[in-house]
Formats: sequence, C-alpha cells, structure tokens
Amino acid sequence: MTGSAPSVVTLGETMALVRTTEIGSLRHADSLAFGIGGAESNVAIGLARLGVGTSWLGRVGDDSLGERVVREIRGDGVDVRAIVDVDAATGLMVKERPSAASTAVHYYRGGSAGSRLRPEDLSDGWVEGASLLHVTGITPLLSESARMTVHAAIDRARAAGTTVSFDINYRSALASPATAGPVLREIAERADLVFGGDEEFGILYPDFSSADAAAQLRDAGGATTILKQGPEGATVFTADGVSSAAGFAIVPVDTVGAGDAFVAGYLSGTLSGLDLQATLRRANACGAMACLVPGDWEAAPTLRDLERFLAGDSDPVRR
Repeated sequence: MTGSAPSVVTLGETMALVRTTEIGSLRHADSLAFGIGGAESNVAIGLARLGVGTSWLGRVGDDSLGERVVREIRGDGVDVRAIVDVDAATGLMVKERPSAASTAVHYYRGGSAGSRLRPEDLSDGWVEGASLLHVTGITPLLSESARMTVHAAIDRARAAGTTVSFDINYRSALASPATAGPVLREIAERADLVFGGDEEFGILYPDFSSADAAAQLRDAGGATTILKQGPEGATVFTADGVSSAAGFAIVPVDTVGAGDAFVAGYLSGTLSGLDLQATLRRANACGAMACLVPGDWEAAPTLRDLERFLAGDSDPVRR
C-alpha cells in the first residue's frame, strides 16, 4: 500500500494452513490443500476487500511458509509489516472435516515466529496514524512478549485517540478459561468495541449469562459490545440500549473464519458511516458468506459480492 496511512491497523500471528480436501479423518486423507490463516490477517483481508485501507503487522520465519504468508496477505491489498525472524519457524495449522457438519483444527505454533512479537516491533507512528486498532484475544495468550505488544499498541492508540477494537476470539488450546479470563478481560475493559460469542463473554465474566456479561462490559468501561450469534445474527449493547439483527440462512461449507468476516463487515460499516442496523446487516452477511467456501478468508466478500448476496444472487461470490 502506498499513499495515505491505513484506516485500520492490526497485529498478530498468521500461520501456514494445510486442510483436507474431502470429508474424513486426516488418517485417511488422500490429498491436501495449502494456504494461510490467522484471525487478524483474516480481518485485514476482509476489510481491504470492502475498500478499507488496512495494515497487518506480524512475525514470520525465514522460510518458504513465511514468504507465502506475506505474499498472500499483500496480494489482497493489505499493507504488510512483516518482521522476518531468523531464529524461529512460521507456525502451521491443519484442518480436517471429520464429518460434513464438523471441522477440527490442529495448531503447531509452540515457539513460532509469530508468538515472538515484542513491543519494539511496533513502527513509530503506525498506530497513531490509524483511525482504528484491531486486536484479538489470541495474541496475548501466545507469549508474555506478545501480550506486552498488544498492551503497548493499546497504550499508543489510547494516547492518540485511535479507536480500539477487540475480538475476544478465545482459543482453548492456548489457555484454560480460568487462565485466559483475567488476561482477556483486562484488554476488553480497555477497548472501545468488543466482539465475542456466547461462551467468550462468559469467559470474561463467568458468573453472568452471555448477554449480561456483554452488558456488564459495556457498563464497566463504556465499550460497545457486539455479541456474535452465528446463524441467529448478532446483538449490540451500546450506551443507548440494545439492538439486534437476524442472520442469514445458508448451507455452510466451512465455518472457520466466519467470526473474522463478521468483524470486518462490522468495522467497515462503522468506518463507512452506516447506521447500526445497516452495519449489523453487512456484518451478518459477511459472516454467512465466509462459510460458503473452504478456507479461513477466501470467501471474504467485496462490496460487489455483498450487493449480489443481499439481492438474493444464488452465486454471490465470484473470483
């Protein structure tokens, strides 16, 4: 990306991705497809396709997988700030579909380059020049230095008046709910926008229902909280009250990455000045469309794709 500063900046780990091409266990897979995936880069790509200038920062290994990560993200128009770590490898995730209705994800990321993010990796002026900083609950659970980097970015955003967006995005493989809860709640209470599913808000406030937890977070720090409810739609808690919007009926192919697409849709709507109901409709549509194609980000729509989908086109995603 050249020219003006990006509207949104985000940071985190993006890994190489291997997935089975048919339904069944990895034990019996005959062929595999190769790609990349990472929550923050998924959001960055989704935003770029919706016309929002976006920058992603992360560490990759000095290897072919790292080169692929950089190439794929940059190929969708995202400004990539990749730090090449010569002492660690690019992480890997493997996806399988044990049945038509399920997806299993296995991570090989211990000690990976992406987990070695540190505050010094944040470029001068990078956060301060953006309208919005987006972070997730994955990065602070990767390592102590990664957690410090997230907080350093938030410190700089708050000092500069940059909006902070946080997707809880809890991963049980990284920490237990008891360990993750206080870490993620601290970040959530410093954010302006907080996204999460039913179980994720419950991790922040275990004694509350998901809706009550979202309302509690809104009341604690003044954040707008967005409860992602999958095919049921979404509910938003703001200082003015509670608003909901229905989801879309689809036949999902791969649900991994749907939450990231929802976030990209919501943030793009907000940054574009759409009202809350229009923003929720866009977010729900983006989340649904992400489920129509295998992969974490491949079906993230453009604005034209969105128009077709919302108009009822039977084939809204054309690449």
